[in-house]
Amino acid sequence: MPFMPVKFNLPKRVKLAQGLWMIYWLSVIVGILIFSLGIFFKIELRKRSEMMDNNESHLVPNLLILVGLLACGVNAFGGKVCHDSLDPIKFAKWKPMLKPYLLLCCGFNALLLLTAMLCFLMQFAVYLTLAEGLKNSIKFYKDTDTPGRCFMKRTLDMTQIEFRCCGNNNFRDWFEVQWISNRYLDMSNDAVKDRVLSNVEGKYLMDSVPFSCCNPGSPRPCIQHHLTNNTAHYDYDHRIEELNIWTRGCREALFSYFSGMMNSIGVLVIATIILESVDMAGLKYLSTALETMEDPENPECESEGWLLEKGVKETFSELFAKLKTLGKTNQVEEGADAQEAAT
Repeated sequence: MPFMPVKFNLPKRVKLAQGLWMIYWLSVIVGILIFSLGIFFKIELRKRSEMMDNNESHLVPNLLILVGLLACGVNAFGGKVCHDSLDPIKFAKWKPMLKPYLLLCCGFNALLLLTAMLCFLMQFAVYLTLAEGLKNSIKFYKDTDTPGRCFMKRTLDMTQIEFRCCGNNNFRDWFEVQWISNRYLDMSNDAVKDRVLSNVEGKYLMDSVPFSCCNPGSPRPCIQHHLTNNTAHYDYDHRIEELNIWTRGCREALFSYFSGMMNSIGVLVIATIILESVDMAGLKYLSTALETMEDPENPECESEGWLLEKGVKETFSELFAKLKTLGKTNQVEEGADAQEAAT
């Protein structure tokens, strides 16, 4: 007995074909959107590549671009089939392709599911890459004369301004590195010399942050130097004062940006899987309804459509039996090949 049978007459078949045609072209638009988001995600990763130490993974955006293109092709084909389904002559040429097409759609849905899972699972890899990349970016901030790092200062400053963040974890990360190049330090100055000599690694460390950490919304002029020295500023206590620099770390800000993007894309891909499943179910009903027409020459006659020709249990039993037969056939062929090789 067929699984989930439905009776159809001509008006129902027409409505089903028209509805499916619209859903298929909606799926094409969604495919274009996924493709565009994949391109956008890839560009964003390229833009922040220096912040990730050039170790970012492009697996997810590449998959999004691939599934976006496949969605456009697969659903455009399905839309054409639905458009021609009510013309017996035109539908006849598509009929042999429907079974392989539905199998292709099942494989495509599996690829979509993999893509959605990676959108959620790869966020941890992004977090780790950002943590290491930002740590190195801060370390190389001063190397404006070093080939390959000339634009690190500009990139990090623009990132801190755009994402309203400071440092890796917070602004105190700047206290642990020398972020001013030696070429801008007056080594004949006793204060500078003492500060360098007092450090084991010979670095010029200070409780200051770059200008890009400043919050322009603060009513007080930016205090970016001597942040922990209360006596260096009038009416100032760094322990209770609301600092007029960004207190949020760039790792948190960038991860929030990328994870939000990946979560949104993941939800869109899951919605696409649901849409594709509706397309597949509708096309199966339409094709079986057209095949079971009592009088194919009379379009007004009734027919019956279904999702599976047999029940779910019987269908899966047949599928497993075919897989077992295929496995045994391969074993027999391998054994025959081995015997021929031995002789």
